[in-house]
Amino acid sequence: MQAKFLADVLQNSNNAKIIARWDDLGLKEGWLVAGCLFQTIWNTLSGQAPESHIKDYDFFYFDATDLSAAAEYKVQQHVEAVLADLNIRVEVANQARVHCWYEADFGHPYPPLSSSKEGIDRFLIPATCVGINNQEVYAPNGLQLLYQGLLTPNPITPHEPLFTKKAASYQQRWPWLRIQQSPSITHSTISIQ
Repeated sequence: MQAKFLADVLQNSNNAKIIARWDDLGLKEGWLVAGCLFQTIWNTLSGQAPESHIKDYDFFYFDATDLSAAAEYKVQQHVEAVLADLNIRVEVANQARVHCWYEADFGHPYPPLSSSKEGIDRFLIPATCVGINNQEVYAPNGLQLLYQGLLTPNPITPHEPLFTKKAASYQQRWPWLRIQQSPSITHSTISIQ
């Protein structure tokens, strides 16, 4: 299923171009994550263009040597420059500094992370915990929930109001998605060769 997932997310031409330029991005422990991946899957399953409804392309990296917003902004500017001709919105987040701002933004404490993968693990909905780079697909909860369109809360990040709001937003755009209150999780990682 991981090979199918990779082939499916690369149907989004922006994802494919990002992966082709991955080395130029220079992201430490870098991942392309979130909506640009799982929303591409939901779009193709819905018979829509792969790029539909995707507002931005999220990148995670991990650099514990500089937790400043200024350093993160510098990385953001570099990624924007590398991808400027794609005319997409990019969002770059240093996972080493999420604990510095998460509670102020979302009202819940957020323990420091030790890796970018840990940040992916903590997405509010297990089906959406996915990331790729030019060497690997990371899907800590497997991919079955994603393809089934089953939205459940993540027991690692049990913030019910945030989950409810996000799941409802997704279901509004892809009405066939199902919301369920009990999670089901397995772990999966593959290498791209």
